[in-house]
Amino acid sequence: MQGETMGAPPTELKKGLKQRHLTMIAMGGVIGAGLFVGSGVVISEAGPGAFLAYALSGVLIIMVMRMLGEMATANPSTGSFADYARNALGGWAGFSVAWLYWYFWVIVVGFEAVAGAKVMQYWLPDVPLWLLSLVLMSLMTLTNLFSVSSFGEFEFWFAGIKVAAIVIFLALGTFFVLGMWPGRTMDFSNLTAHGGFFPHGPAAIFGAIVVVIFSMVGAEIATIAAAESPDPGKAIARATNSIIMRIAVFFVFSIFLLAVMMPWNSADLAASPYVAAFKLMGIPYADHIMNLVVLTAVLSCLNSGLYTASRMLFVLAARREAPLKLMTVSKGGVPRAAILTSSVIGFLCVIAAAVSEHTVFLFLLNSSGAVILFVYLLIAISQIVLRRRTSADKLVVKMWLFPGLSAVVVIGILAVLVQMGVAEDTRIQLILSLASWAVVIVLFFATKRLRERATVEPTAPVPTEAAQRVLVLANETVEGPELLAELKGIDAAGKAEYFVCVPANPIDTGQAMHQGAVYLWDATAAAAKERLDRTLALLNENGLAAAGEVGDYRPLRALAEAVASFKPDRLVICTLPEDQSVWLRYDVVDRAREANPTIPVIHVIVQPAVAAV
Repeated sequence: MQGETMGAPPTELKKGLKQRHLTMIAMGGVIGAGLFVGSGVVISEAGPGAFLAYALSGVLIIMVMRMLGEMATANPSTGSFADYARNALGGWAGFSVAWLYWYFWVIVVGFEAVAGAKVMQYWLPDVPLWLLSLVLMSLMTLTNLFSVSSFGEFEFWFAGIKVAAIVIFLALGTFFVLGMWPGRTMDFSNLTAHGGFFPHGPAAIFGAIVVVIFSMVGAEIATIAAAESPDPGKAIARATNSIIMRIAVFFVFSIFLLAVMMPWNSADLAASPYVAAFKLMGIPYADHIMNLVVLTAVLSCLNSGLYTASRMLFVLAARREAPLKLMTVSKGGVPRAAILTSSVIGFLCVIAAAVSEHTVFLFLLNSSGAVILFVYLLIAISQIVLRRRTSADKLVVKMWLFPGLSAVVVIGILAVLVQMGVAEDTRIQLILSLASWAVVIVLFFATKRLRERATVEPTAPVPTEAAQRVLVLANETVEGPELLAELKGIDAAGKAEYFVCVPANPIDTGQAMHQGAVYLWDATAAAAKERLDRTLALLNENGLAAAGEVGDYRPLRALAEAVASFKPDRLVICTLPEDQSVWLRYDVVDRAREANPTIPVIHVIVQPAVAAV
């Protein structure tokens, strides 16, 4: 017998991002205020050769994106790199990546709100900084709360303005340096005329990488957003394949033009490089135009940062590593609880900047300064591990020259971290960021220990009669040999009736892993039904009289409905080992015992299948 799917499907995260959204998110993801403003400081510290620092940093980011692209196209998922770290290195790594990445972005959200307010004070000098910051935070929070498509539209236009500004500068700057500008002749003398190409020595180029690499953070957002698009694999492949051209053109070439156009030690260049360049070319209202572009870049970063943080928090809740209420999805298909929680932290950062800028706010910035490098490091190591476990047919995007180049990436990230420790101005960031990571790891093992204590098997009713009606609740473990052995042991005579209930949950069925952490109800129900049918056939082949149905997406609700209809005298709940189970034993098994105190509940642990090599 095959029952119908029980329960109504949950509200979905909408796949509201179109290919044009993802294309522009990918193009603009690496362009932030750090390029428009911070590049002047880099040039003043490294000299005309600063574009080499951008090139070296860009190569490292490209390699990380290629590694992430390899894993993501084989298995697109919201919060993908946290899942990959968990699969490759264990629960502590996935927990670390997800929480560190979330922490990084919520601090960035607060920082960008303050930065945007400072830009706006150029036109509104009498308005308090904190008030402008809160207005920007509120605007971007509302944008994310409304729908994922509204996020996509805002990001499309924000990124479009950034890209357009860079493209216009590249075109006009090229004409200028080649002497195709009124009153100009070709002149590259600024590259060597003021103390040489390396005025502070070649070592300054490598020292600048520590600053430059953080201006390129954000390229990986496209792999998260792709999970909420109709074709995640295709979108991710496009994003990762185009990163080379984006970094080469937007960063390396534009910095090269700046170094050619103006002396590297120019005060105007250090203060606002692109404004200085446009003024040199005689572009009217250059300061207002570039301030608007910088504001757009800040709002883009704030918008995408809030989106990214909320999706990572959503995945943490789905993995039972954050409160389950954070998985709440609105009728519009957005995780409002996760967005509001992330937004609240951003608001607190804004308040900290207003009341304690040089202590609390500075501490928050420093404590998150290096965590993105820890995330990149775990991504790189995860790719090396998972590449050896993945069949060749799934590798749509491959890391070049594996495993040698992958090892070079790991060494490169470690070298940047070492450089941070050596440089006095970044040492505190490394120390506090390491402390943040240590806190996260301690929290992982502490919560794991608490769960283990909470899952002490309570006293269960002792069966007094042979089993007659056995109800099985399982999903990804339903075909495990341990379950079949347990069922045969319960009823050696083979006279019992068996009823198998498989909850149609996208996390448990694997749909959230393969198609993003989104509620794809049709795919989820189909996967659960296929799994149930195979299991019933297996049990019947082994002489067990079995029927079953696909249950509610909530395991405990599915169990309660099955108990009410089947009226069992035994309950068997099957899970993966505690550190790998999505249900987590304290969340399902113990609550099932509490809800059914008169029915013996047997917990069966199934070891996960070994991944194909």
